[in-house]
Amino acid sequence: MSTPIAGSELRCALAFDVGAKRTGVAVGNSLTMSARALTVIEHAGDSADWARIDTLRKEWRPDVLVVGEPLTLEGEAQPATHRARAFAERLRKQFGLPVILVDERSSSKEADARFAKSRALGTARRRDAAMQDAIAAQVILERWLLAGMPVEA
Repeated sequence: MSTPIAGSELRCALAFDVGAKRTGVAVGNSLTMSARALTVIEHAGDSADWARIDTLRKEWRPDVLVVGEPLTLEGEAQPATHRARAFAERLRKQFGLPVILVDERSSSKEADARFAKSRALGTARRRDAAMQDAIAAQVILERWLLAGMPVEA
């Protein structure tokens, strides 16, 4: 069962699309119910750049952190799921903020489609392709916002 976070309680959220080599980051808020791709954080070896994540946390002062949970099409866990869950747990421990896992199935496909549309419109170039991970984080955050910002009870 999940309960929504009241809009007056939440202003800013940072979302993460955790990958093996980099993590996309998006920012959004409950006032406009919108999100935008922010940046991509390259990993140093097997670990994210936690100093950079902390800089983003200090800059945006989020009330909640949202992490995409990459389940299989059948809803089962896979190696990427465990990586995202470990990332979420480290966020929770390191920053003391609520961390919400959101099903991210098909978010990369949607991010790819958005990027392709931007390229077709001339608002993005091939060199901007690295931002697709941040766009995926934006998709994840938009889904959570539009679902009423549910949290685990």
